Amino acid sequence: MRRCLISLREVPDGTTADPAAVRGLFGIDDLPKVDIELAKLHTFGLAMVGRRTLSGVQRKISLGLDVDRTTLQVAVAGRQYVLKPPSETFPDLPQNEHLTMHLARRCGVEVPSFGLLPMADGATAYIVRRFDRPDGGGKLRQEDFCQLAGKMPAEKYDASCELCARLVLRFASEPLIEVRRLFRRVLFCWWTGNGDMHLKNYSLLADAAGRHALSPAYDLLCTRLYLPDDRLALPLGGRDKALTARHWRDFAAYCKLTPRAAARVAAELFGVKDDLVALVHRSFLSSELRQAYVAGLEARAPVVGELARDGAR
Repeated sequence: MRRCLISLREVPDGTTADPAAVRGLFGIDDLPKVDIELAKLHTFGLAMVGRRTLSGVQRKISLGLDVDRTTLQVAVAGRQYVLKPPSETFPDLPQNEHLTMHLARRCGVEVPSFGLLPMADGATAYIVRRFDRPDGGGKLRQEDFCQLAGKMPAEKYDASCELCARLVLRFASEPLIEVRRLFRRVLFCWWTGNGDMHLKNYSLLADAAGRHALSPAYDLLCTRLYLPDDRLALPLGGRDKALTARHWRDFAAYCKLTPRAAARVAAELFGVKDDLVALVHRSFLSSELRQAYVAGLEARAPVVGELARDGAR
């Protein structure tokens, strides 16, 4: 048996994706072809702009299905998908994002439809459906936290997790609901070793009625697989490393969550730890990177578990 490139479920040999998963992502029965070759893309190097980051190597290409709905092509209009080809600098980057999005979904973090896709030359790319493009057409208004904070894109690291909480409490239509979702997402990203969640990686999305809520999660990676000493992009409680349960309790209070509410979020994450480890082992990461990913989860699990136990006190 093989694993589905989208869902990670087992599929028969000779098959690359579960038809139900393909329909969920593309609305068609068979995986579309990708009319792009990796060799024709410009190679980006590692960006070094005041800090070490993976952002510079993640090339993003907007795609849309052709009129026959069988091939994904570079799109000028009607761009429904974003494709991220592999990097020559960091191995298995598409597989890393694919796995981390699966872990996020299992932890109750809202994510858009996503998957892996073979390119014309056999390289594997990550693809995600744009959540700001509804099926009926048009475009929903999305504002990232850099915009909401009145900062320039170059200032996306000049902030804190507390600023993110203030932005949600100020601009979300249902602030107490959305700030709890933010707390879950920040805790998840820390647990999974994501050191590059800056202001532009959080957004508020307006629905057709004009209600503003935290957008589905995007650009989720385990950066510690490549940068072992990577620290939080946005400090929490004035710290960008060595966080303890106390720091998370303080952040929860800053988010206006009760101790019991924060513990419930942590318990929901900690309660699926075995499922997360199983997903890592089913992923398309190399064996070495799978082991490193699991080691990172295990190393930080005691903090999540301690925070979860607050609910029993």
